[in-house]
Amino acid sequence: MSSAPEIQSLFARIAPVYDEFNFWLSLGQHQIWKEMTVRWSGAALGDTALDVCCGSGDLSRRLGKRVLRSGQGRVVGLDFCPELLAIAAERVKADPALSRIEWLEGDALALPFPADTFDCATMGYGLRNVLAIPQALQELRRVLKEGGKVAILDFNRPSPGWIAEFQRWYLAQVVVPLAQAFQVSADYAYIQPSLDRFPLGSEQVKLARQAGFSQAVHYEIAGGLMGVLVARK
Repeated sequence: MSSAPEIQSLFARIAPVYDEFNFWLSLGQHQIWKEMTVRWSGAALGDTALDVCCGSGDLSRRLGKRVLRSGQGRVVGLDFCPELLAIAAERVKADPALSRIEWLEGDALALPFPADTFDCATMGYGLRNVLAIPQALQELRRVLKEGGKVAILDFNRPSPGWIAEFQRWYLAQVVVPLAQAFQVSADYAYIQPSLDRFPLGSEQVKLARQAGFSQAVHYEIAGGLMGVLVARK
C-alpha cells in the first residue's frame, strides 16, 4: 500500500486534468452518481455539511446548492491536496452563495472538528485511498451529530463474476488508454490495485457498524460498477 505522502503527491500531479479525465472516464455519468450521493446524505437547507476528500469540489458544490441560501447553512470541503483545493476555491468565486464554502486542508483520519459538528457528510472516491478505512469511518461518525448521515461514493468491488470481469476489462482497455492520452497513465495505474484491496459492499456495511454507526446500507449503482455506502449515526 502507498504511503500518505505518495498518495498526496499523486493527486497533486493529476490535479490539472482531474475533472476532465473523470468526465471522459464516466461519459459524464459521474454527475448523476454525485447527485445521488448528496441526496442520500440527507443534506437540507440550513444544514452544516462536510465533504471529506473533496478534491476539486464537485460534491461540495452540490451540497452548497442544497444547504446554502440567504446566509443560512455551512459547507466545509476538506482535502489533503492543496492543488485540488485551489481549483475548488477558484470555481466558486463568482457564485455569491457557493463562495461561502470553506476549503480546508486536512486529514480524513484526524478530522479537525469537534464531535457532533455536522448534520450530514459526503465522501467521493476517498475511502478507497485512505490508509485506515475503520479510522476514517470512526472520524466521520465522531463529527456527525446524532442522527446525521454520511454518503460515501466510490468504485464498487463486485463479487467474482461477469461484472467484476467487465470492470477489470474496462479499467485495462478504456481507463489506461485514456490516461495515456492525458499523459497520466502511471498515476492512474493505482486504481486497479486499490480496488483489489477495497472491501466489498457487505464488508463496508460491517465496518460502518463496527465504527459505531447505528444503521448502514451499501447501494450498488451504475450496474454494480460503483457503490454508495450510506451510514447514520
